[in-house]
Amino acid sequence: MERGSHAHSHDPRNETVGIYVNGRILPRPEATVSVFDSGFLLGDGVWEGIRLHNGHLVHIEAHMDRLYEGAKAIDLDIGLTRQEMIEAIEATCRANDMDTGVHIRLVVSRGEKSTPYQSPAANIGGPTIVIIPEWKQPDPAVLERGMTLFTVHVHRGAPDVQDPMWNSLSKLNCIAACIQANKAGADEALMLDPHGFVATCNSTHFFVVRGDEIWTSSGRYCIHGITRATVIEQARANGYTVREKDFSLTEVYGADEAFVTGTFAGLIPVGSVDGRTLGDGGRGPITKHLQEAYADWLERRYPAEVPS
Repeated sequence: MERGSHAHSHDPRNETVGIYVNGRILPRPEATVSVFDSGFLLGDGVWEGIRLHNGHLVHIEAHMDRLYEGAKAIDLDIGLTRQEMIEAIEATCRANDMDTGVHIRLVVSRGEKSTPYQSPAANIGGPTIVIIPEWKQPDPAVLERGMTLFTVHVHRGAPDVQDPMWNSLSKLNCIAACIQANKAGADEALMLDPHGFVATCNSTHFFVVRGDEIWTSSGRYCIHGITRATVIEQARANGYTVREKDFSLTEVYGADEAFVTGTFAGLIPVGSVDGRTLGDGGRGPITKHLQEAYADWLERRYPAEVPS
């Protein structure tokens, strides 16, 4: 069992899952890439995490927007059109007889190099595209009891260092944050922006509830959160005031509730931050309402097909 927002139970079906590698679907043990691949050598590439729910790829157009925008920003030619990429994901899921409760990791690296060297001039051939689908469901206990967060010294950087809006393969910034939080006994890291305000978590987006308002960061130092945007939309549709703003740890510690959002688990409550219990230390009424609202939206937007 993993910790934090990606905690899930082991599913033995994943041991024999077929994985897409550059147009071929291979058994998991045979799904490999070259040691000269740009992703392995340098973390040079972009990725997306996508859910398959009731036969639908959730928010697939938004994921393609983010993927292709990030690739363009780093001057990476993916080599497939958006529609071809979607069809490749769908074909991989069909090959594994997958319909729902599936988490997909889509990885695009700059491809193979002639020699280990940073410059794309050393690349030969096209990009490497890998699609890894796995049966994964969030741990119900985590969804109920919530997570513990620890504020780390590793900050989210400004866009003139490495743009935090890139969903890049170079995740050492977030991995270092995750390690520090785990060493402190927490599930996930809370990261600050360069000015000391709350930015995001190492793999999820962070929200607090103060009174009847919901706050999240300005978004200037975060990846464009797709689930984050949906939760904000649903919260406003249910009559809540949502503010995207700068706020400090003091305002986190004094919050009534907190939660995080992400593609894998949707919305997860946060019970404590830096040893400070928030509210009753579990899922508060607004968090519970938003969990239910998000689940209801998911079923309405991506319904199960009724057999004819």
